[in-house]
Amino acid sequence: MAALATAAGVSGVAVVRISGPEAFAVADRVVRCAGAPPSRRPAGAFFHAVFTAGGPAAAAIDDGLALVFRAPRSYTGEDAVELQGHGGIVVARQVLQAVLSAGARAAGPGEFTRRAFLNGRLDLTQAEAVLDLIQAQTERAARAAREQAAGGLRRRMEALYDRLTALCADIEGMLDVEEGELPTRFLEEARGGIGAIAAEAQLLLATWGEGHLLRDGLLVVIAGRVNAGKSSLLNAILGRRRAIVSESPGTTRDTIEERYALNGIPLRLADTAGIRDTVCEVEREGVSRARLLMEEADIVLYVVDGTAPPDRADREALAALPAEGTLVVINKADRPECAGLAAVCASLGLPPAYGVIRCSAQAADGVRPVMDALQSKLDGVAAGPHDGVAIGQRHAAELTTAHAALRAAASLLAREDELLLAATKLREAAEAIGRITGRIYSDDLLDTIFSRFCVGK
Repeated sequence: MAALATAAGVSGVAVVRISGPEAFAVADRVVRCAGAPPSRRPAGAFFHAVFTAGGPAAAAIDDGLALVFRAPRSYTGEDAVELQGHGGIVVARQVLQAVLSAGARAAGPGEFTRRAFLNGRLDLTQAEAVLDLIQAQTERAARAAREQAAGGLRRRMEALYDRLTALCADIEGMLDVEEGELPTRFLEEARGGIGAIAAEAQLLLATWGEGHLLRDGLLVVIAGRVNAGKSSLLNAILGRRRAIVSESPGTTRDTIEERYALNGIPLRLADTAGIRDTVCEVEREGVSRARLLMEEADIVLYVVDGTAPPDRADREALAALPAEGTLVVINKADRPECAGLAAVCASLGLPPAYGVIRCSAQAADGVRPVMDALQSKLDGVAAGPHDGVAIGQRHAAELTTAHAALRAAASLLAREDELLLAATKLREAAEAIGRITGRIYSDDLLDTIFSRFCVGK
């Protein structure tokens, strides 16, 4: 199989990767070089080569470097050759087409990494970490992906799996023992072992919040009435004029979304249309979208104009929002007529659970209180170490299944005559853990995971 392993388009270098039992035969047909052909070169050899459309007399397409990898010491665990030529839309496509014409087939999405898993080079958590690293939006997310790729999650899962299967074997070994003849304290010790494993699974589950933030980011929706300063707040946070700002009410009629990293956590900042009753059909659609986003948001920055009294629309909008996910931002604090915290809270009827801050979207560093408040929201979720983080939703789902089965097994072990059912539940827990690392897998599971990869990885 073969594919372009670098992004399509103009670049300094384009890499065509060939992998599989016929990799050297294919490379010999398209590579022209001084000395031995690729199939007779040692592992780790790299040399100047001309890439052709096949055959010794064929016209040259490009020239560059050829790199030789021999099984099992390659990314896929198979024989592999990489052709590194000049970057460009046309020439890279021509080299790839020459390779395909020479007998290779086009690789599917994630097929190189899938082969690496099937050949024992990676487990599934490490394979998924490869994708997380490619898609990382911040340095902190990239660091977490690298640590998972190094095997942190795999080691913890394999230890759980081994403990589970050993405990299950102990219980199954007692199935033929007559009732009343079990070794003293066997059931109590088995329940203790299950409890320790369940506690470890719960610890891993508790890291899902941080993993979700690092990989998917936090949706922060900026909402409020027209002319409260929502777009100005977005521009101030980004440090550039991304949204149009005008004194005319209803300037923002659609959602504007931008990415922003706050101390290593990716944020999706969404500026929305001002909430108000309007006869304009386009603006009504914008208000409808704003309300939907507020329901989906992880955090809502509800902006209030501190120089104007809040009205019914503000009170109704805030009443529909959860206090723990809402920050009320009193904007225009640089103006002398801006109301204080107590006055705004009283007029809005806000209970103490709401966070309320004052800021200025116009003054230098005037949005610092907003950023500090956002950071405090993140600190409780993303403060732990990254090693072994259950960064994927799939991991969290399997851990939840395992934890439920463990609890059921512990409950069943209260009686001697429930040993078989307890062992069955332990096997269910072990299978869930095994699916995380890939000790147990199906083609459907692999298709689901690797279909998210790009072609060439």
